[in-house]
Amino acid sequence: MTTATRPPAVAGMFYPGDAASLRDDLATCLAAAPAPTLEATPPGLLKAIIVPHAGYIYSGGTAGQAYALLAPLAGRIRRVVLLGPCHRVSVRGLAAPTVQAFATPLGNIALDRAALDALADLPQVVASDAAHAEEHSLEVQLPFLQTVLGEFKLVPLAVGQTGAREVAQVLGRLWGGAETLIVISSDLSHFHSYAEARKIDQATADHILALDQLSSFEQACGALPINGLLAVARQRGLRIERVAQCNSGDTAGDKSRVVGYASFALYEAPPEAVADPGPALLARARNAIASHFKQPTRAEPDHPALTRPGATFVTLTQDGQLRGCIGSLQAHHPLDQDVRANAVAAAFRDPRFPPLTVEELARTRVEVSLLSAPQPMTFADEADALRQLRPNIDGVIFIAGQRRSTFLPQVWEQLPEPRMFMAHLKQKAGLPADYWSSEVQLQRYEVQKWKEAPIP
Repeated sequence: MTTATRPPAVAGMFYPGDAASLRDDLATCLAAAPAPTLEATPPGLLKAIIVPHAGYIYSGGTAGQAYALLAPLAGRIRRVVLLGPCHRVSVRGLAAPTVQAFATPLGNIALDRAALDALADLPQVVASDAAHAEEHSLEVQLPFLQTVLGEFKLVPLAVGQTGAREVAQVLGRLWGGAETLIVISSDLSHFHSYAEARKIDQATADHILALDQLSSFEQACGALPINGLLAVARQRGLRIERVAQCNSGDTAGDKSRVVGYASFALYEAPPEAVADPGPALLARARNAIASHFKQPTRAEPDHPALTRPGATFVTLTQDGQLRGCIGSLQAHHPLDQDVRANAVAAAFRDPRFPPLTVEELARTRVEVSLLSAPQPMTFADEADALRQLRPNIDGVIFIAGQRRSTFLPQVWEQLPEPRMFMAHLKQKAGLPADYWSSEVQLQRYEVQKWKEAPIP
């Protein structure tokens, strides 16, 4: 029978087993971080860190310098997605635990069961408590996280035999917004001489800093989760910095056979630092439809987000009335490709309307919505779900078996009351307005939206 909580497996070995000694060690590790200078400004929003997972006496200072960067974000980060390599159990894919919490000497950390359960449709994600039972690569990170973040929910995945693309897909599904932190646990080279390890680890760090894929476990035991993160970082335009680097010969080990350690921080560009993508998206949506009719097109502004995966909805209206709306709920294609495809689909393949005609084009107004990654909701019943909905903010995905439907946040303008909003959402899925079942799943997302100027 599965226990509700995974107990600590390496307390007393990799780190102290009693809370008081553990807090003292953590304070020492975190104090290794240099004090920030007054002129230093963060290069963006801290989204992910790569940290080592040896005993604290060996790599705690290197990890602590990265974790110290999180302290100012304790109120912002509410979920941590933690990936590390399997050392004890052979697993094909990424292993998700079935327990409700992970324990350390500092207390229990609740798992984000809704997020874990929402990964069940991915073939590379498997349920395996055995893979987590004695795994140290994830456990050693938990006391650091408890110390710098306080309360948060955890999504732990032990990475076995899989590929960078599969890891990247999972990270993309869990990426979330500013509330979600990604942590990758990995050491660098193992059991070379001090001088040889420094040379190998410097080359590995250069690859990581260039967001280039690692080619061997000889470079890092966590090469697979690192590669998955680097792939997403490259797609999303993240900036990376090395925080600290050393090996066990620098800390508490013999210099004849050392293990390498490094920590890195990855940043998303702050929203105000990025040009508004709205004009670029609207121009591409309008041009995709106009090109179908061989009509003149307008200039298309460039934007760095266009080459990254994105999920859009394109809405067409005439005199304020809906004329077509088609979109994507998941970011599977580059944003440029996604918005063009959805514009054509909204104009010509929305089953509720006849195909748009060239005569209608001039009086058709285009609106583009850019979706955030959908986040699973956790609720006890329908009343609980309705209480959690945020009118005019949440787009909602309703799932019941094979039935699925969604409403963009814009629909709140017509259905401002949550119960009515949900009733119509169920009807859109082909179900009665009063339908409810324990099988119902809900996900929510937010949107940025842009609309063409009113047609005179």
